[in-house]
Amino acid sequence: MALFAHQAAIAIKNARLFTAVTALEERLQAENAYLRREVAGGDGDAVAMLSRCEGLRSVLALVRKVALTSTTVLVQGETGTGKELVARAIHELSPRRGKPLVSVNCAALSPTLVESELFGHEKGAFTDAQKRRIGRFELADGGTLLLDEVGEVPLELQPKLLRVLQEQEFERVGGTKPVRVDVRIVAATNRDLSKAVEAGLFRADLFYRLAVFPIEVPPLRRRPGDCAVLADAFLRAQAHRLGKTLTGLTTGALDALLAHDWPGNVRELGNVIERTAIVAAGPLATEDDLPPLARPIARGADPSAPLPGPGIDAPLDVVERWHVVRVLESAGWVIEGKNGAAAILGTAPSTLRSRMAHLGIRRAPP
Repeated sequence: MALFAHQAAIAIKNARLFTAVTALEERLQAENAYLRREVAGGDGDAVAMLSRCEGLRSVLALVRKVALTSTTVLVQGETGTGKELVARAIHELSPRRGKPLVSVNCAALSPTLVESELFGHEKGAFTDAQKRRIGRFELADGGTLLLDEVGEVPLELQPKLLRVLQEQEFERVGGTKPVRVDVRIVAATNRDLSKAVEAGLFRADLFYRLAVFPIEVPPLRRRPGDCAVLADAFLRAQAHRLGKTLTGLTTGALDALLAHDWPGNVRELGNVIERTAIVAAGPLATEDDLPPLARPIARGADPSAPLPGPGIDAPLDVVERWHVVRVLESAGWVIEGKNGAAAILGTAPSTLRSRMAHLGIRRAPP
């Protein structure tokens, strides 16, 4: 009997060790896959980039103060201003820099996938759940989690997100066992969350929990001095990637960039420089190498007046942006409903909002 009990104890211990090893393997596989994607698409030294931008010095000062704490940070600003760069800088300067910085774009996921993406799921939790999957919170354990476009988190999921922020604990989809994590949250949004709270689209308690330390990233049009610095950095990075010798921009090219108001902000500038680097013969990129710049939405323009269309040689994203803006103007900037822009375009409102964010489309103030 004693021998049987001893063997049973060994078997139970081995089973527990096997379970622990399996869980560790799953986590390592998920981390490796995620980190490979990050290395392929990384932005380099975020702190160094922020340091070079005169218009972001006040932002960097706030980053340096909050980075050493575990405080939740809400990074706000228009689409394409560099909110993810600020989040990376916070992580780089924090005691968690040796652990992963994991990001998830909440606007790019359907409402049915957000919960599984954030918290993971157990095998058999739903039809396609063939095996257990580690979510972004577990992946970021010990590190930092960037919730990009946090304003797009579905209202029904917000209580569970609030619980994780408060208790650092959650259950995977289809699971009953609590999973504890140690994660620092940095959230980013181009929406006015306080107005979303007033409209009943965002929980007030979650908003206050996220906005403990807000940081506002100014748009590129309010810091024109950074345009030349960023353009030079982007051009050199693209030259290295393309294996070309590009040393800078001509005066005419730089003047053209400075004259634009950059409705898509830094993201638009990066796209413009990438296209410029491809066509430039070098070593200096000229004004002729620049693509047609996306036309800004005129402030105070007559909404009924037709917008001039882009040229036949315009890039696809410029054409798409023009078409979407034209439809939004015709719908009075109403996105949802049977007469809304989404219905006219034959797409879901959430998809349209995601495309608007990607294309740098925003309604001009009256």
